[in-house]
Amino acid sequence: MSLTIPSLPSGPESSDTLERGRQPDAAEGGQKPRTYQVRTFGCQMNVHDSERMAGMLEGAGYIPADGDVADVVVFNTCAVRENADNKLYGNLGILAPVKAANPGMQIAVGGCLAQKDRETILKKAPWVDAVFGTHNVGALPALLDRARHNDEAQLEILESLDVFPSTLPTKRDSVYAGWVSISVGCNNTCTFCIVPALRGKEKDRRPGDILAEIQALVDDGAIEVTLLGQNVNSYGVEFGDRQAFSKLLRACGSIEGLERVRFTSPHPAAFTDDVIDAMAETPNVMPQLHMPLQSGSDSILKAMKRSYRSTRFLGILAKVRERIPHAAISTDIIVGFPGETEEDFQATLDVVEQSRFATAFTFQYSKRPGTPAADLPGQLPKAVVQERFERLTALQDRIAAEENRKQLGRRVEVMVTAQSGRKAEETHRLSGRAQDQRLVHFSVPHGAPAPRPGDLVTVTITEAAAFHLVADPTLEDYSLRRSRAGDAWDRSQADSCGAPAPGTGAAGKGVSLGMPALPLRAR
Repeated sequence: MSLTIPSLPSGPESSDTLERGRQPDAAEGGQKPRTYQVRTFGCQMNVHDSERMAGMLEGAGYIPADGDVADVVVFNTCAVRENADNKLYGNLGILAPVKAANPGMQIAVGGCLAQKDRETILKKAPWVDAVFGTHNVGALPALLDRARHNDEAQLEILESLDVFPSTLPTKRDSVYAGWVSISVGCNNTCTFCIVPALRGKEKDRRPGDILAEIQALVDDGAIEVTLLGQNVNSYGVEFGDRQAFSKLLRACGSIEGLERVRFTSPHPAAFTDDVIDAMAETPNVMPQLHMPLQSGSDSILKAMKRSYRSTRFLGILAKVRERIPHAAISTDIIVGFPGETEEDFQATLDVVEQSRFATAFTFQYSKRPGTPAADLPGQLPKAVVQERFERLTALQDRIAAEENRKQLGRRVEVMVTAQSGRKAEETHRLSGRAQDQRLVHFSVPHGAPAPRPGDLVTVTITEAAAFHLVADPTLEDYSLRRSRAGDAWDRSQADSCGAPAPGTGAAGKGVSLGMPALPLRAR
């Protein structure tokens, strides 16, 4: 997944705040702030890290780029998939002539691939100005300053966490919902995964710090948060509380104004009944669960060092559905792991059929140097992996369509998002997410008030497809609840153009909180 983090233009800043990010402006005979753009590849953790990078740059006086060319372009990279390297170097190659034509432009590379490749990036792309890793996101502005001052590239890769990322300034992407990291790193040793090597052992935040950040988001208008971690349900291992995650979920339930709580991603081996109980008994924890399967074959799970088996996985799903009947469950699946036989693959198809996933992120196995799986015998031919992948996605597409058809006639509450569907101009429908995270495109009946992003509408589902639902309500069937998040959206839009927010005498103080849209299935 590639996502460019957009940011709203900042308001006026004092000259001392902007000094580090300014550059000469011949037209004005003075200084103007340097512009930036952050380009993100990878998972939700990377998206959240990019919000920190944007916050650090704006704290140093940079402002978001208005057009295609920015003074500073930052790549926040992923190293999970095999094509990550090609994607980065391809983009760097495209920017080389752009930089040559724009003196003073700088390029920085951070994230997992930077942590892994280090000096290789500067060898392959000597026009890069700064390279930093997953453990020192906060060093970005200083590295850019040093590169500009010394007129040479800066490389800084730390082997352990410098400061917990959530203590850094943040420029969030949405006013109505936000990511909140509860931990970084991972203590698991899955043989296909390079993340532990790049992000280190798990480090847990104190519960009070997490709840304080959530409260700050709610105070700024957010009504939804997603708790983030490489393995959220192992949260508390560092301070010795095995039920810390379920306690955290329950604590979220006591935060006034917080209407929706989600989390990603848990690990089946550590997923305990107290978490299921907390989900079922905490009203603002949403009826949605992302539970990575990876494979339905017990022998492949063993080779992956996934410390659960298919019966354990299916048992978790059964317990969740017993306590939360309308829960929508999604998953991750890898096709073509080394040594996977046709029998192994059929076992995956069988578990998928039984699991009835609302959606699945399906991946073809990607050989990553530095992972144990890269050296395993039985690496499969591309054609075999592709054929199995197509069979799996066809099965999951059918199941997703069947599960979505069960939603027909249901009344659902949808939180309106700023993103619209591809056919929005043609259909005139708005988009949002139901409580179970299903994507809903809906129309506003003639004569009914239109919602803002962050507002909530209640509608009846009238159509269903594999990857979305549709609601075309009558005036009587349409219900709108304006929210604090919608008010925050109005304020943020007023701030972006310097106009007073509706119902206020002056522009309110806007803040941008991050909840970017994710694809329902990555291919």
